[in-house]
Amino acid sequence: MAQGSFSAQISAFVAKTKERREAVHKESAQRVVEVMQTPRGLGGNLRVNTGFLRASLIGTTSVALPATREKPDGPAAFSYDAGQISLVIAGAEITQPLTFVYTANYARPREYGARGQPGDRWVALAAQRWPQIVSSVCDEVKARTGG
Repeated sequence: MAQGSFSAQISAFVAKTKERREAVHKESAQRVVEVMQTPRGLGGNLRVNTGFLRASLIGTTSVALPATREKPDGPAAFSYDAGQISLVIAGAEITQPLTFVYTANYARPREYGARGQPGDRWVALAAQRWPQIVSSVCDEVKARTGG
């Protein structure tokens, strides 16, 4: 085998490996968010009444966490738009931390518990699934890219 072709094979292998790594990183992050955002009525752990808590999720690659927000008064219904999360994940470099934060002022008490009520732990339960999610995504990426 000529050296040029060997070098080209190594370069192609490295490029493919980087693409796979990035695909696994981004798809796994997306899936963890999907698990966190799955309402109880659909088999998840997130309580959804008005949708404010669910809609308050934001993603960032910054270390600065956003301020909490008070739920507006009234019977309004809120909807979650995954677009902002998807854009943050898609634009993130693999070296950047991906942080997902619920900005609703009652998110922490709902997650960890307060006033004698146990926490729902929907974020922690999603995070615990990270190893299984990554493994599953790795298998899918391998299958898509031929090994």
